[in-house]
Amino acid sequence: MPRKRTLIPSPLAWQMQPAPVAPPALPVLAERGGTQLRSPLPVAIIDTREQNPLSFRRFKGWFKSIEHRALPLGDYSVEGMEDSCVVERKDLADLIQSFTTNRTVFIKRLQRMSRLPHSLLVITAPLSEIKSEYPYRAANPNRITQSLIAVLAGLRLPFICTETHELGEEIVASYLYQTFLYDWLEQNGHGRYLADGDL
Repeated sequence: MPRKRTLIPSPLAWQMQPAPVAPPALPVLAERGGTQLRSPLPVAIIDTREQNPLSFRRFKGWFKSIEHRALPLGDYSVEGMEDSCVVERKDLADLIQSFTTNRTVFIKRLQRMSRLPHSLLVITAPLSEIKSEYPYRAANPNRITQSLIAVLAGLRLPFICTETHELGEEIVASYLYQTFLYDWLEQNGHGRYLADGDL
């Protein structure tokens, strides 16, 4: 008796293949009553001490300009919000070093970030890689992973992992753009929403 062919494959057998699409012209637009608001573009700031800086060249329509200067805290911010909007970026090697050898200094930096209204820790490595064995390193993947969860639960400081450096560029650029936009909306009496109460 011939076997019946399965028409719909099991979801357990399906795996998504990463193929990021190109970024949009603008991450989001602010509208009121169906009319787009004329909001200014932010000036992105990249800290001059950042070792392997993210590049925002692909997102020229998102920013008025991109400047390199020393920031009081973090690696990325927007002009006028340096004391309220901070992004700290780590690749995997730097994250491991920060949570082991430089742990005390790093935790103090994260504590300072947690007191700001807009802070984000971005790791340009997938979570599965953070949780895997590290070749040539004595660090324990469980300790690094649990440290990240402690930052989230204890300091209430969000973190996000991106699979690649390039995807990290887009996520950070979008976060800076949207943080600036929401702040501008609130300061100009439009409320913290984009279109008719939506996110």
